[in-house]
Amino acid sequence: MYDIILKKRRGEELTDEEIRFFVDGYTRGEIPDYQASAFCMAVCFRGMSESETFSLTKHMMYSGDTVDLSALTHTVDKHSTGGVGDKTSLIAAPTAASLGLSVAKMSGRGLGHTGGTIDKLESIPGYRTSLTEEEFLNQVKKIGVAVIGQTGNLAPADKKLYALRDVTATVDSLPLIVSSIMSKKLAAGAENIVLDVKYGSGAFMKTPDDAKALASEMVKVGSSFGRKVSALITDMDKPLGNCVGNSLEVIEAVKVLRGEEKGELYELCVNIVSEMYSLAMGSTHEEALALAENSINSGKAYEKMLEWVSAQGGDVRYIEENTLPVGEFARVVRASEGGFISHIDAEKVGMSASLLGAGRISKTDRIDYGAGVMLQKNTGDHVRTGDEIAVMYSGDKDTLDAAEKMFVSAIEYSDTKPNDMPLIYGILKG
Repeated sequence: MYDIILKKRRGEELTDEEIRFFVDGYTRGEIPDYQASAFCMAVCFRGMSESETFSLTKHMMYSGDTVDLSALTHTVDKHSTGGVGDKTSLIAAPTAASLGLSVAKMSGRGLGHTGGTIDKLESIPGYRTSLTEEEFLNQVKKIGVAVIGQTGNLAPADKKLYALRDVTATVDSLPLIVSSIMSKKLAAGAENIVLDVKYGSGAFMKTPDDAKALASEMVKVGSSFGRKVSALITDMDKPLGNCVGNSLEVIEAVKVLRGEEKGELYELCVNIVSEMYSLAMGSTHEEALALAENSINSGKAYEKMLEWVSAQGGDVRYIEENTLPVGEFARVVRASEGGFISHIDAEKVGMSASLLGAGRISKTDRIDYGAGVMLQKNTGDHVRTGDEIAVMYSGDKDTLDAAEKMFVSAIEYSDTKPNDMPLIYGILKG
């Protein structure tokens, strides 16, 4: 391992065998953390070639179980690089399934200022996020969609390596990010993968160019494994939609699926589904977009969501009767000055929701499913001093003061209306 670290520190290209030695040895506990962190730091400074990144992804992918979806047809998956108010999976998964695609999806939990799809689904009473492999596959065969938590032995090398990178300032390395995301997506088995790569204040990548570089690398790696991959580069400089928090985001997703809301969240979701469908079925993006829009407008996507949630034990009466729980204590946040809202710092809004109880600061924290922030105004809106701009919800009134202070610091005002920024910066295909 010493020789491998030294070689990478010098900027030389590692062989496939050397990378396999590192991944296998670290996964088994034979290589200590201090050598693994030195390796990651060397990669941060020296980078990796395309062949090295491919090898790292491959060996991390095969470090544990892989899911066999060969019994299913038209398998699709989507992955977002993380954001605030990003509930696209709740909308895209049933919409794609309603069009005849097989959505066998494993999702994660939230940590820090970004929420997790599994936490959002668990805000629906009774919803089971753990299924056996047989139950998982049978459900997708029957109704086209199942969404569960990630299995314990899916890409264990990534799980172990990410925890190390998180505490050694080695997260922001392109090849390490690419191999982390793609090893899990490839192990999950779908033939067609759509990536939603975010940029802005609420995302890991802060600029469109950085997001484009990450998207390009992930598409290349996925294509090298014989998968069809497409990446949307999208704006996360403000929260996506109007709600941030688990139950609140489910409520908003349901409104979109019912055709009651047609804003940026709807626009992004139908474009994601369009990419999923066009990859799997060979249609044009425009043809698939029309199908996705029709599925939502006709109610097919909403009916598919109810069927999916019910199949996994969720009590759909809470969805049908609009009775999903929200926090007992509410506070209205008002504009501190007049003018246009020129910017909403998405990360700070996410942190505000976490302070209310909607997120985790550490992995062992309990979630308050009804906690969160509901925006009444968004970037570009004109307000007067004292206008209502948001409502915060929590099950603990002692959280409201700190959360409001954080939220207020996220809002910037100006005398002129800000320029509209595109929601979708571009789409890359493999």
